[in-house]
Amino acid sequence: MKYLIVGLGNIGYEYENTRHNIGFRVLDALAKASNLVFTDGRYGATCELRIKGRTLVLLKPSTYMNLSGNAVRYWLQKENIPLENLLVVVDDLALPFGTLRLKPKGSDAGHNGLKHICEILGTPNYARLRFGIGNDFPRGCQVEFVLGSFPPEEERLLPEKLERAGEIIKSFCLAGVQLTMNQYNNK
Repeated sequence: MKYLIVGLGNIGYEYENTRHNIGFRVLDALAKASNLVFTDGRYGATCELRIKGRTLVLLKPSTYMNLSGNAVRYWLQKENIPLENLLVVVDDLALPFGTLRLKPKGSDAGHNGLKHICEILGTPNYARLRFGIGNDFPRGCQVEFVLGSFPPEEERLLPEKLERAGEIIKSFCLAGVQLTMNQYNNK
């Protein structure tokens, strides 16, 4: 069984450690824990993680956030992966820093990456793992906050949060969305 795990972010050095790129960082941590290396390909960098008879295609789109749907559609079709086996890892302003929430579907909540994926796939019915980045910014400074780096105290906590996100991704593929939500969403 195959799964497409998409970490949303923007390519380029200037975006590397920004809050908006937490999806890339989650996938980087998951790949590193298994000694995997991403290779550049069409619409993004990928690697394959195998766990208990399942293949997880990890994708970091190279399309920039606002065009993420193009990469998602291409890799779903290329790998012949059904929509119910898609999981998108995304930053979320509505959640406190480090809070992880798995959802089986939902709105784009104003997130341009999710909005484009919904438009291209024609449905909001795909799973997403929301990674809280907080919302401690002055009115009108949302863009600067999202494209800013985590402060040192949050950066120190990230390895533990990234590892937890990896556990949720693996559970999604092995146990399904409902059991994984029950196990992880209230912790």
